[in-house]
Amino acid sequence: MGGRFPRAARTWLAVLGVSLGVSLALPAAPAAAHNSLSGSNPENGARIAAAPERVELRFLAKPDPGTTKITITGPDNVAALGGEPTYSGSRVRIPFAPGKAGLYIVGYQLASADGHPIKGEVRFTLTTDTPAEPPSPSAAAPEPAPPSDAPSAAAPSSAAATPDDAGSPVPAASESTDGGPPGWLWALGGGVLLLAAAAVGFAVRRRRADA
Repeated sequence: MGGRFPRAARTWLAVLGVSLGVSLALPAAPAAAHNSLSGSNPENGARIAAAPERVELRFLAKPDPGTTKITITGPDNVAALGGEPTYSGSRVRIPFAPGKAGLYIVGYQLASADGHPIKGEVRFTLTTDTPAEPPSPSAAAPEPAPPSDAPSAAAPSSAAATPDDAGSPVPAASESTDGGPPGWLWALGGGVLLLAAAAVGFAVRRRRADA
């Protein structure tokens, strides 16, 4: 009898140990299937003066790019995501496009191996505004237009004289007076008188010669 009891006790202790081990192992399996954030750059709650080129998130397991969603919003709920995230193992790097100084929130959502969705966020504060980019040369202001009172090359000046306005002399043939016939008629009459006088003088000399 004395030898049987210790043997039975040992059997029951072994069964209880196996059961306890199984009960402890059961909740650990689904917990290990859940992914979670392990760190970030900038860190959660950080205050930075110089904006980084990208934000980095680090996870316990490699996230699936097809099911992972990441957003970055800044002051006034303005999006600050500068491009598509890149994945390298358990790290995700997101291009950062900052604007005004203030609070920035990096939100993430990913699915673990068991399909359970995981959501979270990282908050940091940018204490300095991002300077605006200088305008490109093509956006320079156009040259000012010439004064409106300058004479236009296409329109003739109002003071310029036209051929119709020129003070050219009236042709002599168009001149006329109310005192008598034109001058050429007087010249013609004088010529006729001179011819007649010459004819009379010739006739007188011839008559004297014949006498």
